[in-house]
Amino acid sequence: MKVVEELRYLVLAIQREGNRLLAAELRPLGITPSQAEVLRVLRDHGPLTLNSLGGLLVCETGNSPSRLVDRLVAQGLVKRGVDAVDRRYLALSLTTKGRALHRRIVTAENRLHRTMHDLVAGQALDETITTLRAVADAFPAGAALARRRDDHHFAQER
Repeated sequence: MKVVEELRYLVLAIQREGNRLLAAELRPLGITPSQAEVLRVLRDHGPLTLNSLGGLLVCETGNSPSRLVDRLVAQGLVKRGVDAVDRRYLALSLTTKGRALHRRIVTAENRLHRTMHDLVAGQALDETITTLRAVADAFPAGAALARRRDDHHFAQER
C-alpha cells in the first residue's frame, strides 16, 4: 500500500468512527451530527445568511444547506429573521430551544474529544495537524473549516 493511500484510508477510518461515536452521543438528543454542526456554527458565528452558513459547514460543502436548515426550523431550533446588514436576505440564528440544545451538543462533543485526547496522548499532534491541513485546505470542506478557524481567531482578537 502506498503511503498516501494509507493516509487516505486512515483519515476515512477515523472520520467514520468519530462520526459513529458522535452520532451515538447525539442520538438521545434527537439530532444528527450534521444538524449539530449547523447549530454549533450558528452559535459560534451567527446570525448568518444561508450562503454564509453554507460556507462554514464541513458536512454540506458545495451545496446549499437549505433542507438541513428547514428541518431545524421545523424543530424549533433555528429561526429565520431579516439580515441586519441587507434586508433582502434572511438571517439564521438559534432559538431559545436551539441555544439550550447547543449546550447539550457541546457536552456530547466534549465526551468524544476526551476519548480522542486519550487516544492521541503523547503523539506529535502539531506535525499531524500541519499535514492534515495541507491536504484538507485543498478541498472545499477544508476551506470551510479554515474559514471557521480564522473567524474564531478574529473574534478572539476583538
